[in-house]
Amino acid sequence: MDLQISDRVVLVVGGTGFIGSAVVDRLRAEGATVVVASRNASADGVALDAADENSVRRGVDEVLKRHGRIDGLVVTAAPPAQTLDPARSSDPEQILSAVDGKALSFLRVARAVIPAMREAGFGRIVAISGQNAYISGNITAVVRNASTILIAKNLADELAGTGVAVNVINPGLVTETPSAEVAPGRGGESSPDQIADLVAFLTSPRSAVDGESIAVGHRMLGTTLL
Repeated sequence: MDLQISDRVVLVVGGTGFIGSAVVDRLRAEGATVVVASRNASADGVALDAADENSVRRGVDEVLKRHGRIDGLVVTAAPPAQTLDPARSSDPEQILSAVDGKALSFLRVARAVIPAMREAGFGRIVAISGQNAYISGNITAVVRNASTILIAKNLADELAGTGVAVNVINPGLVTETPSAEVAPGRGGESSPDQIADLVAFLTSPRSAVDGESIAVGHRMLGTTLL
C-alpha cells in the first residue's frame, strides 16, 4: 500500500531514542521528510527540549522556516520507565515530574504544531504512551501514561472536523525480540519496528483513525475496556 507520505514533513520528537530511531527509519523509507527533534540537534534536525515551552516554540518555528509545513508529529520522548523509582511510586514529586516529562511534554509540542496544521487543513499527531495506563500497582507509571492518553483524546475532540487527527500508541514491553507469549495481567511485547509500522500508517492521509488509543502487541491479558 502506498501510504502517500512521500511528500509529507514529519517532526519526530525523541527521534534518536530506541523507539524514535525506528520511527524515523520507517518514515524515511516511505519517502517522508523527517525532522528529528532532540536536545542535541543533528545536522538535519532541530534542537528541542519538550520540557521547555520556549525551546518547543523555537524548534517548531525552525521546522516551519525550513519546510513551510508540518504534516505529522510523533512524540516518543519521555524518561524511560526504568528511571522511575518503584519505592517512590506514590511520591507526589516523582509523579509530577513524570507527568511533566511525558504527558505535558507531548501537550507542549502538540499545541505548538496545531496552528499550522489547522491552517493547512491536515495533520497527524501520534503520541507513544504505554499499557501501564491500564493496570494498578505503580501510581507514577499509571498517571503519566493515562494522562498522555486523556490529553490526546481531548485534543482529538477539540480538532474533530479540522483534518487534524490525534492518536496514541500503547505498547507493552518494547524489545528487539518480542515474545509471542502473553502473561495474565500483562500486555504483549512488541518491537520498535512494529511500533514504527503503526506510526507510519497513523501519519498517513490514508488513515481515518482519530481519537484512539491503540495497543501494539496483545492488549492487557485478562482485562476488558469498553
